[in-house]
Amino acid sequence: MSRSPIGQRSSFAATTAEAGRSGTVANAIAEQAPAKVNLALAVTGRRRDGYHLIDTLAVFADIGDRLSLAPAAGLSLDVTGPFSGDLSDPGDNLVLRAATMLRDAAFEPETAPGAQVRLEKHLPVASGIGGGSADAAAALRGLNSLWRLDWTEEDLAGLGVRLGADIPMCLTGRPLRATGIGEDIAPLRDFPALHLVLVNPGVAVSTAEVFAGCTGRFSGDLPDPSGISDLDSALVWLGDTANDLEGPAIRIAPVVDAVLNALRAGEGCLLARMSGSGATCFGIYRDDGAARAAAESIRAARPHWWAVATKTGGGSSTSG
Repeated sequence: MSRSPIGQRSSFAATTAEAGRSGTVANAIAEQAPAKVNLALAVTGRRRDGYHLIDTLAVFADIGDRLSLAPAAGLSLDVTGPFSGDLSDPGDNLVLRAATMLRDAAFEPETAPGAQVRLEKHLPVASGIGGGSADAAAALRGLNSLWRLDWTEEDLAGLGVRLGADIPMCLTGRPLRATGIGEDIAPLRDFPALHLVLVNPGVAVSTAEVFAGCTGRFSGDLPDPSGISDLDSALVWLGDTANDLEGPAIRIAPVVDAVLNALRAGEGCLLARMSGSGATCFGIYRDDGAARAAAESIRAARPHWWAVATKTGGGSSTSG
């Protein structure tokens, strides 16, 4: 028998759980896990438990990982894709941990369904664009549908934040401002779509180490982003912001500075900055043609770097 997020039992969901064990809950569910790009990030404090407080504006790209979820007797994960080999322990992947947490929260052990999850890993690992968190969020969304739980996004976010502070953001999947440790979210419905180039030099950077490098005084809150409605107003706003993790990341991985310099030196780059805790950096461009030309130029000069042109979703629609 299944349980709602507040512990009430539902006979409809219980029937669905039994069907899931026989493999007839639903057909396979496909979910996108779009890259998350932190356009600005201020570290505003630190809690007693060690978690840092942030204020960030994040958007979501039209590239990312892909998940397929199908009914099965137990929970399993298969990982493929160009970056699958960079996962140190696929058996401890956030996708499986999120799936297990949702199953345990929603079902009694004797009626718990399973799922076979296939993850196509197209985003670099430990790269500051939320790959693992986006995968976990996609798994929660997909299993919510596959198991017919009817949990809300807020319900799923409350569960997901226990695994990672970025998961609530990735569940939203559209332009937002996030504060707290990342769980307090305010959607930005007028925020424009942006043309970006994402560049990763093939170096994994530890989020914990980067945050540990944030010494000295913390920053104040970001400026109010609610008036941003087009590219030019976005650029003006971004000009008054930064990513506080950029300096610590460069000290750990100096190649981040080389990526930023490569973006800034290229034609058409309006602004370049690191995303999240790195090492992925982004450049903003006026249009798709300029972004594609810049990505091609960087790949030609540095073929060992991952460089892609992408477009983010605007506030009125989801990405992916």
